Amino acid sequence: MSSSQVLQDSLRSLIEENRRLVDKLTLLEPPTSKESPPARTTKAPEKSYSEQYVDWTPQCPTVYHAVSSLAERLLAAGFVQLSERDRWDSLGAGTKAFVVRNGSCLIAFVVGGDIKEKDPGFGMVGCHVDAITVRLKPLSKKNSDGGYTMLAVAPYAGGLNPTWWDRDLGLGGRVLVKSADGSIATKLIHFDHPVARIPTLAPHFGAPANGPFNMETQMTPIIALEPTDPADNEPTPEEAKSHLANRHNIHLLRAIAKNLDVEVADLLDFDLELFDTQPAAFGGLKKDFLFAPRIDDKICSFASLNALIDSADEYAHSGDAVIMCGLFDNEEIGSLTRQGARGGLLENSIRRISEFNGWNVDTSLAKSFLISADVSHAYNPNFPNVYLENHRPQLNVGPVVSCDASGHMATDAVSTVFAEAIAKKCDSTLQYFQIRNDSRSGGTIGPMLSASMGCRTIDIGIGQLSMHSIRATTGSKDVDLFWKFICGFYMNWKEVDSKFV
Repeated sequence: MSSSQVLQDSLRSLIEENRRLVDKLTLLEPPTSKESPPARTTKAPEKSYSEQYVDWTPQCPTVYHAVSSLAERLLAAGFVQLSERDRWDSLGAGTKAFVVRNGSCLIAFVVGGDIKEKDPGFGMVGCHVDAITVRLKPLSKKNSDGGYTMLAVAPYAGGLNPTWWDRDLGLGGRVLVKSADGSIATKLIHFDHPVARIPTLAPHFGAPANGPFNMETQMTPIIALEPTDPADNEPTPEEAKSHLANRHNIHLLRAIAKNLDVEVADLLDFDLELFDTQPAAFGGLKKDFLFAPRIDDKICSFASLNALIDSADEYAHSGDAVIMCGLFDNEEIGSLTRQGARGGLLENSIRRISEFNGWNVDTSLAKSFLISADVSHAYNPNFPNVYLENHRPQLNVGPVVSCDASGHMATDAVSTVFAEAIAKKCDSTLQYFQIRNDSRSGGTIGPMLSASMGCRTIDIGIGQLSMHSIRATTGSKDVDLFWKFICGFYMNWKEVDSKFV
């Protein structure tokens, strides 16, 4: 028998053993009752979350728009926004609150209304809300070439890959603006039309059109044609007061100022990026698919935060611990930023909640559980040989558990048994994915948060095709299937935890 066959047989045995353990766990009595309480469920929305995601994602092309939009959903659901600069003086039973850092990282939580246990623990879901993209350089002004106005950009993570050629690219992000009273305000900007394009070279030119291509010199976006009057390229005396006038094309600055209804001289700086403007859509003969940009990982962020919102009122009334959702920036570049998963905002929030309620942080974390919610790889029928035989997740079936023997994922036998027990309570089907030994694995925020907090962790997400393409595919039911599982986790995690000895 080959070593790969031995590995596959071992993995199948592990999965079957985990399922048998889950079946045994359901027969155990929790410490305080003779029978397991019925599974707690959350009512499904009138409009499916897949449909809502299709509407939502074009309106939230950048991490700043996504966090702002989801914060508005929290406020509409009765959550209170906190500030890191203030003391958090009201974190008792029934609290629904959230905090935002840098406009690109968000932690939301609900303190249960029926906590009887000392140091009760935290049921957490962590996602990343950034996506692979292309960002403007600090000096984006480039010399005109052949009558084209060009834009100096840099890839964020895997941006500027070949899927960015010949796409209608929008421009958006955040802009710091000087207000009339001298204060500095942050405004979000999102042009409602494509403003840039990276044109390919026609195949008629032969070898130069075949690549490989230089990302610095051959993938520069064009954003306009140069005006016939050179004077139009010069800033006015008032515009020249802005220190940005020498760093960026004046026509770009004028477009930004007009969009925000301010003057060029009021612009202080910005974090802007390019993005695919093609809207998300359902596709396939039976509309089995969901096609969208930026699926990794806004899709898990959207489903998870809405699951927290939909579980919040019942949990604030009768929950027996704390449930949380963290949306982090910069996962695609390692998370080592103040707004990334390694920036400490989740841990700081846990500490503040614990100190207010008189809980021991270390004891609570030892009782806690984290779902690292990031997209995984669905089976691509055009490349069957890159998948392990029994690790071929299907679309529209259920969440995918990501595994890795080298620790790139946090999944282990304990967390798998835990997740399978949750899935059984909420009638979800879990699938499994692990790479072949001759492939390389990506990573998630799961291992780093698990190591930082010392809590049990599993990596589970939505399966997708074309990961890291400018446009990807998932199933038309997958957002709702993942939402259902996360709701099941929030409402039942503490009861499942009570069965572990």
